[in-house]
Amino acid sequence: MDAERLLTALIGALFGAAGWLVVGLYIQRRQYDRQARNAARAVYFELAVNEIDVRVAAEHGAFKALGRSTFDRLLPELATWLDAMDLQTIAHAYMSHAGYEQVQRNGSMPQSVRAAVLIRVLEQQRAAIAVLRTRAFSPEEARRLSGPSNAPTADRQEPARTARRAGGTRSG
Repeated sequence: MDAERLLTALIGALFGAAGWLVVGLYIQRRQYDRQARNAARAVYFELAVNEIDVRVAAEHGAFKALGRSTFDRLLPELATWLDAMDLQTIAHAYMSHAGYEQVQRNGSMPQSVRAAVLIRVLEQQRAAIAVLRTRAFSPEEARRLSGPSNAPTADRQEPARTARRAGGTRSG
């Protein structure tokens, strides 16, 4: 084999390996982003359930244990995907659970203090939900999500609900 063919083969192998590496890294990065986004979506829905539970406790005095297992399990993915301020907002929502639990356990706490603590916990939940709604969902998905911060109003109800109220069915 002459030197010219050997050099051509080496250059071809070098470009082939470099191309394979770039494509592999691109695919790996996209998979990582998809996993992190899915983790954020799971935490979003856990926070949404917690927000409902805190609202019920604030309005009716009925307390239920707040969830955090999804957050605990998926924190490593969130920590590498979110910036520090967004992660702090989400962490504050979960740290506020201590205040919720204190209100739940301490029946002798003055009503004004109980209300203030629950309002603060509710604010923390809503702030974290807002962060995750903008980061984990496309603008169209975020718009369509119904929740405490984006609840449908009478003029923005889903077509199926409007059709059911009118006595019709939704065809599609």
